[in-house]
Amino acid sequence: QLQLVESGGGLVQPGGSLRLSCVVSKFTLDYYAIGWFRQAPGKEREGVSCISSDDGSTYYADSVKDRFTISRDKAKNTVYLQMNSLKPEDTAVYYCAAENTFRLCVLSPYDYNDWGQGTQVTVSS
Repeated sequence: QLQLVESGGGLVQPGGSLRLSCVVSKFTLDYYAIGWFRQAPGKEREGVSCISSDDGSTYYADSVKDRFTISRDKAKNTVYLQMNSLKPEDTAVYYCAAENTFRLCVLSPYDYNDWGQGTQVTVSS
């Protein structure tokens, strides 16, 4: 069974930064696309960013483009989400998820089968 464990969430003031980590085990990033998603209270889960398995192509939701950066370290089996210039509307539980595919990654949560437990990000003064 695939395992994904997120960490790095917390409370940060508007304009601040956080780096989330997603450590994966029992599978290799060579064969799985990884996506970051978030869900705020009362809202649907939305795609934030993803990184493809084959060539490492990255994609971002318009709401986070130029502020968030996704990256991966295959040696550490870890995918990161660097979040800068955080806004109160970024407040949510952030999840990473895995999809076994070689095609370009997508930001639809319905394409991902395995999920982490989530980490809370709160942006507030």
